[in-house]
Amino acid sequence: MPTSPEGFIARIDHLKRELVAQGRRVQTMLEAAFEALFERSANRADWAIAQDDEVDLVDVRIEQHSVQLLTDATRQGAELDATQLRTVLMVVKVNNELERAADVASDIAARAKADATAAVVYPDTFRVMANSVIGIVRDANTAIARNDPALAKIVLQSQHAVAAFKDAVLRDAEAKLATGHLRPDAAFLLHETANDCELIADHCTNIAEQVIYLTTGSIVRHTEANWVQLPQPPKE
Repeated sequence: MPTSPEGFIARIDHLKRELVAQGRRVQTMLEAAFEALFERSANRADWAIAQDDEVDLVDVRIEQHSVQLLTDATRQGAELDATQLRTVLMVVKVNNELERAADVASDIAARAKADATAAVVYPDTFRVMANSVIGIVRDANTAIARNDPALAKIVLQSQHAVAAFKDAVLRDAEAKLATGHLRPDAAFLLHETANDCELIADHCTNIAEQVIYLTTGSIVRHTEANWVQLPQPPKE
């Protein structure tokens, strides 16, 4: 006789809570990395970098618990429905995206620490881009916590705003570099950090795709111009 799924449902709920906590951890880490950059604070940079170890530990724990849950469900013949199975798959995939986003945040913090004494004047556009990326991480995590596909779709569209901010920052840096109003090392710092902002936004769009898949069963893919929701395959 198949095992009742109630115990597995509780384990899935626990996994999801762990994932949401991990998302908040990554957001806090990213906030500290940007604070270190703008405030030229080596201490904040060190704190952000140290958080990456905790993120890695939680990443491994969530992965192990997810695999063990599916293994136990298979062995015990638990009748998990499609939504429950999709939730476990979502947890595994989003967990990976969060770990990679944390790596990028650590890179920003390390760069901030290395350039803590540099007299870089950050353009307003750059600060707006940084705040936008933090907001995207927050919204992606909220979409997970609330099973909110509408908010997830907003996250998808936010990627275009980050790309536009990045282009504006780089154009401004190139113009100032050409006229001698920006040092090459400062231009390099702006360029690398702008790339990191876009990379984090990419990870968040991957997270948003998983939220939409979980809640609707639809697969979302990016085209050259926008995001499209692929039709669900017919049920056999």
